[in-house]
Amino acid sequence: MSDRGYRRPRPLSPLREHLRDTFWFAPTMGFVCVFVLWLAASAVDEEIVAVLQREEAYDELGSLISFVQDAKTIVTTISSAMMTFIGVVFSISLVAVQMASGQLTPRVVRIFVRSRISKITLTVFLATFLFSLLVLTSYESEADPRLVVSVPLLQSMLTLVLVGLSLLLFVVYVSATLRLMQVGPVVDKIARDSFRVLGRMPRGPGGPEGLGPETGRVVHEGRAGVLRDVNTARLVRAARRQDVVLRLIPRIGDFVVPGTPVLAVHGGAAVPPRRLLRYTVSVGVERTLHQDLAFGLRQLSDIALRALSTSVNDPTTAVQCLDRIVQFLAAVVRLPLGTVHHRDRSGRVRLVQEGPAWEDLVDLAFEEIRWCVAGSPQVSRRLLAGLDDLLLLAPEERKQPLVRHRALLVQAVERAVPVAADREFALLPDRQGIG
Repeated sequence: MSDRGYRRPRPLSPLREHLRDTFWFAPTMGFVCVFVLWLAASAVDEEIVAVLQREEAYDELGSLISFVQDAKTIVTTISSAMMTFIGVVFSISLVAVQMASGQLTPRVVRIFVRSRISKITLTVFLATFLFSLLVLTSYESEADPRLVVSVPLLQSMLTLVLVGLSLLLFVVYVSATLRLMQVGPVVDKIARDSFRVLGRMPRGPGGPEGLGPETGRVVHEGRAGVLRDVNTARLVRAARRQDVVLRLIPRIGDFVVPGTPVLAVHGGAAVPPRRLLRYTVSVGVERTLHQDLAFGLRQLSDIALRALSTSVNDPTTAVQCLDRIVQFLAAVVRLPLGTVHHRDRSGRVRLVQEGPAWEDLVDLAFEEIRWCVAGSPQVSRRLLAGLDDLLLLAPEERKQPLVRHRALLVQAVERAVPVAADREFALLPDRQGIG
C-alpha cells in the first residue's frame, strides 16, 4: 500500500458508533431538550403576563386567558392519547421488523436500530408526551387578569407544533418501515453502509517491515464476544508515548475470549501500562459495520443463502444480492487490502492491523452461494456474468480467485444438470439472471 490516501482516525468515532447502536440515547437527550424548552417557554409566558399587567392591559390579558383555557382541552387530549399512539405505532413496527428478519436475515434488525428516522420519531413522540404533561402543570385556576401569574400561551402553541411534527414524522416513519420489508431497499442500504466503511478505511503501507522483535503481548480481560472495533487513535497515542509498535492480533469480527492475546508489542522495553490501553478494544455480542469491511458482504451472502433455501426458493432475491456483491467487489478490486499501518503525527508506524485480503472477500462473496446455485439457472447465469465482469476489471495478480470460482461453478452445474441443453442455458452469463 502507498501512503497516499491515509486517513487519520477520528478520536470520538467509536463512541459515536456505539451510541448509534443504542435506542436510549436519542430519547434521553430529547427529554433533556424538552425540559429546557419548557423552562424557557414558561419564562417567556410569565414575562408576557408581567408586561401586560404593568401596562394594565387587562382586556388583552383576559382574551389570552380565554384562549389558553380553550387550548387546555387540546393539550389534555394530547397528553392522554400520545402514549397509546406510541405503543400502537411501535408494536406494529416491531411486527414488521420481525417479518423482515424472518424473510431476509436477522441482521436487518440492526438497520432498524440504527435508523435515524426511527430514533427521531420515537424521540419526538415521547417529547410531545412529556411536554404536554409539563404544560398542564403551568395552567392556573385563577381567571382574574390582575392576579394570574402565568398564562401558558407559548407553551400551548409549542405543544401544537410538536403534535404537527409528530404527525409528519409518523408518515415518514411508516414509509421507512415499509421499505425495510422490501428486498431492494434493504440490500441497497447494506451496500451503501459498506461503501461508507470503505471510505473510512485508513490506507497505509502494508507488510511486516519495520516492526522489530516482539517484546510482549496484551491479553483480553473483558467479556467474551465479537471484536467490533478498536480505538485506533488511542492505540496510536499509547504506542507513541511508549515508543513501541502495537499489532492487533485478531481481526475485526473475530470472537475473542478472556485471556486471548489481542495486542502484540514490538520494540520498547516493556508493555504499555494498562491504563493507556483502557477502552481501546470494543467487544460486543454481534458484528457491526463501523470498521468491519467484510460484514456487508456477510449480510448480503446471508440474504442470498436464505433466498436459495428450499423453504424460501426466491432466486430473484439472490440475484439482487449478487448485484450488490459484484458492485462492492468492483469498487475494491484495485484498492490495497490486507495489512494496514496506522501512523502518528510524525509519520512513524504505531499500529499494525490485519484486514481482509482480496481472496478473503471473494471467498466470502461467492463460496457459499456457489454451493447452492446448481439447481437455479437464474442465479448461476448472474453469478457467471458477475465473475466475468470482475475478471475484466481485476489486475492480473487478483484474477486467480475469480478464475477458481468460475471453474468450480461450471463444474457444479455440469454435475447437477444432466441435459446438455439445460447445462448450456444455465452457464450462459446474464446480468439479469433470466431477464
